[in-house]
Amino acid sequence: MLQTLINAFKVKEIRRKVYMMLLLLLVFRIGCFIPVPGLLHETFGDAVAGNDFLQLMSSITGGALSQGTIFALGIGPYINASIIMQLLSVGIPALERLSKQGEEGRKKIAQYTRYVTILLAVVQSIGIIVSFGNSQSAIQLSLFGGQLWLAGVFMTVVYTAGALVVMWLGERITDYGVGNGQSMIIFVGILATAGQAIVAKFQTMFGWGDAGVTALWELIAFLLVCVVIFFAIVYVDLSERKVPVQYAKQIKGRKMYGGQSSSIPIRISGGGVMPLIFSFSILSFPQMICSMVDPNAEGWFTQFWNNYMSASAQGWGAVVYALVLCLLIFAFSFFYAQMQFNPEDVSKSIQQNGGFIQGIRPGKATENYLKKISNRITLFGAIYLSLIAFIPSVAFAWASLDLVNVFSTTGILIVVSCAMEFEKQLQAQLMMKNYKGFLK
Repeated sequence: MLQTLINAFKVKEIRRKVYMMLLLLLVFRIGCFIPVPGLLHETFGDAVAGNDFLQLMSSITGGALSQGTIFALGIGPYINASIIMQLLSVGIPALERLSKQGEEGRKKIAQYTRYVTILLAVVQSIGIIVSFGNSQSAIQLSLFGGQLWLAGVFMTVVYTAGALVVMWLGERITDYGVGNGQSMIIFVGILATAGQAIVAKFQTMFGWGDAGVTALWELIAFLLVCVVIFFAIVYVDLSERKVPVQYAKQIKGRKMYGGQSSSIPIRISGGGVMPLIFSFSILSFPQMICSMVDPNAEGWFTQFWNNYMSASAQGWGAVVYALVLCLLIFAFSFFYAQMQFNPEDVSKSIQQNGGFIQGIRPGKATENYLKKISNRITLFGAIYLSLIAFIPSVAFAWASLDLVNVFSTTGILIVVSCAMEFEKQLQAQLMMKNYKGFLK
């Protein structure tokens, strides 16, 4: 990857795109430090630390949510809107037809996604403000004439506008930079959260006494665990099963076509990080609703959810939480695998192009064969994601309790996926530049 970066900076066009991407990311990070007037940031941060769902959102935004800044929602509403539109495109025939209409159809779906983003940003802003406004300890009501509703309207507008600005920055990075802008914003946010924790550990390490020595060994152990986990994730993420396909020779006019061999790659982690995000969101979202409706945790449902369905559960509650999380990961892994790889469509495509799999009849037999392979690979991918959901936290806790939350489970996968995708985009840009130079 380092060699790819060096080669990319030698090309003026690619270097300009990288600089534009870095400039837009810098604007995003500056917005993550601009405070919202009328908000007591210390109280706000303490409230975020007590909610697992908000902690996950805060880690993705680089700590902007816990600090109560204008970019507190980050790119989260846009990502959720994209997921919703992707799911609706499968279930609603009109959206499915629209997604297959080329560039114009994609533009319309992108516009609908922006509308859904606005709606989700308003809902999330209201949810966060109502949750913290119950105690009125995080809001300076004196700035709003003592009216809580006026403070809520003001902060809803500010947070929604901040989410739309972040969405705009992500789209500009995609248009003028390298890679997917939304992924790069999440990537930078997670690295910023990790960097803050590591800098704090360095400050302890350079102190006097036994605490500095202990911090040094904890940091070394943490870095070793990171290297091992990142290597394992990259190794599995690049793994794939290649199904060989043979194409028969066809004579069209005076030319002969086909007669070649190719393969269909089926990735082990075809769904990527999406099954984990769905699973964590489903288990964490009710906790956020409970904190809004029952801030003192006096209701039986709130107590049940905190004891058995939250990441902070203890004893048998932690076992129940782990089992439910694994079941959700398995369910979403198979669901998302069907969205990414449709054996029926692939089988029809192979048959229409005169191809066949050695020893398998074309048509329904090929479809069943591909479905069988896909289900087996997805099973191993679901087991892999289930292990990833728990092993990093245990390993980081062994290295240092202070650094447990540096990389969340989803954060690790997002960082690895974004880094690999960024390298692929740079290689594609370099290859395109080489082809242009060859044609000239």
